[in-house]
Amino acid sequence: MKHALPLLLLLSASSLHAQVVSNIVCTHPVAEQVMKGQYNPADYSASTVIDDHEVVLCELRWLLRADSMKGYLERMAQFGTRNSYSDTVNATIGIGAARRWAFSKFQEFSAANEDRLITTYLQFDQVGAECGDAQGWKNVLAVLPGTDTSDQGIIIIEAHFDSRCADNCDVTCPAPGMEDNGSGSALVLELARVLPRYSFNRTIVFMLTTAEEHGLIGAEAMAQWCEDNGIAIRGVQNNDIVGGVLCGETSSPPSCEIPGSIDSLEVRLFSNGAITAVHRGFARSMKMWYEEKLQTQVAVPMAISVLNQEDRDGRGGDHIPFRQHGYRNLRFTSANENGNANVLDTAYSDHQHTSDDVLGIDTDNDQVLDSFFVDFNYLQRNALINGMGATILGLGPDAPHITVLDEPTGLRVVVDSGFAAEYRIAVRSVPADQSFEAVYRTSATSFAIPGLLANETYFVSAAAIDANGMMGPFSREYNKNNDIDTPPGTVDIFPYGLDCWGVGIAEQDEQMAFGFELLPCQPNPFQYSTRMLVKVAPGAVHREAYIVVHDAHGRAVARVPLQLRSGLNEAHYVHKRDIGVFTYSLMVDGRKLDTKSMVVVE
Repeated sequence: MKHALPLLLLLSASSLHAQVVSNIVCTHPVAEQVMKGQYNPADYSASTVIDDHEVVLCELRWLLRADSMKGYLERMAQFGTRNSYSDTVNATIGIGAARRWAFSKFQEFSAANEDRLITTYLQFDQVGAECGDAQGWKNVLAVLPGTDTSDQGIIIIEAHFDSRCADNCDVTCPAPGMEDNGSGSALVLELARVLPRYSFNRTIVFMLTTAEEHGLIGAEAMAQWCEDNGIAIRGVQNNDIVGGVLCGETSSPPSCEIPGSIDSLEVRLFSNGAITAVHRGFARSMKMWYEEKLQTQVAVPMAISVLNQEDRDGRGGDHIPFRQHGYRNLRFTSANENGNANVLDTAYSDHQHTSDDVLGIDTDNDQVLDSFFVDFNYLQRNALINGMGATILGLGPDAPHITVLDEPTGLRVVVDSGFAAEYRIAVRSVPADQSFEAVYRTSATSFAIPGLLANETYFVSAAAIDANGMMGPFSREYNKNNDIDTPPGTVDIFPYGLDCWGVGIAEQDEQMAFGFELLPCQPNPFQYSTRMLVKVAPGAVHREAYIVVHDAHGRAVARVPLQLRSGLNEAHYVHKRDIGVFTYSLMVDGRKLDTKSMVVVE
């Protein structure tokens, strides 16, 4: 399925030339066969198989490291420029040296994970880009084979690797490209370092593209190659400008409004909103996965904003060619962006698309950067969301095929096949924002939608939930006019959250936990609120502490942050759930130290 797109979005803002990408070749034949699903999974099996999504997601919280991504960015800055037309022979400067370094990092990650990654280039020629024709341009790929070749559909985690100055054809000017798009490249590299530790049903491809800045050419080459070779793609996660937190004077809407403001707690998801496609539903799925699985399990929760457009005003990115070739996709971008790339404006003073897109500055002249434009912890949090998405795509169910019927009693969803344990039915009306108005959960394959108003048009989609509590991506939407008010129903409470505390403790963080005592809450039983009490011995140290409340089914229903000091500490807890018996556990630096019970009465 292909769609038309305005020219400014089809090409980068600086490239308005007709282009032809040709001679697309995967340089490693085994990598090609794996992406086609023509291989023996046993050849790439891990000696210890870890394929429980709960373990994977909990461990990713600490395995993905801000320091690692800082190191990748520092190394990328040393190449001077990564302009796609720059030197390919020099051992230390230019795109060729940068590509070889990235290729070697993928190989290094493979060697550390039982040679489970297959590293390759996707090589191609192009005619018609703004700075001239080129031969032998290369994307850098690392392919992690899935464990089930009958389950077709690769997952692509991508970022563009190239950088540029104000003059897009200047191949010698300093172009460190740290935010745009060293940040996305570092994220892809870090996920390639960590995810091969695990086993996924479906193949995951880590890709750094060439020539995004010259018209999304590397992404077009990959999308075209996949279509030509009959390769199904389950989802494309494009990461472009995902580490910066400073709002520039000219940030492209929709974005930050106050220049100089900082936002390290939100990430934007851009996707095409055509209801006959699946892209916006993919973005909404990503947001729901995070809110159900991880938002309560991390020290610094993120807000995920699903935007009502495919990209920023007048801008484009590497997810667009995949949409044009009919593949599910979305784009991750920082909440704040330092510039709109309008470098031809003589008043332009922002960093994006200039030599000022640096990692940071030395404020005290000691030759060491001490003030950074890329927030490495923010980048780590965005990497975690990406890793979560790839994990659920790699292990969870696919979107169901549905039919929406307009009946005299209202609208009904019929699932074509009962392949899942449960389904989520999502509903929004017109006009409506980018969020679902209601989400219902059912085990039936025929579901009458509750809570509808007469003479309203509704958009309806569905997602499957497997027996392990993993929800797949939402289907395309179907719009129908509803003729009658339908009775209210019970909305989904999203019960398949995780309890990661005590799961996946990094070896270097292991230490004897002592000096912390959880006391009985007071009062107990109680109706609305109680005091959580923790006694801390003199000299006891910690980084973070929480009390996590669980219901009778073991589901985490609340988390109470603690600021602990020597002596008796008290935290006020307001209960917002049903009555009954609950447990509460003291968590210190990821360890569950003690658990007690409390009773909530009417």
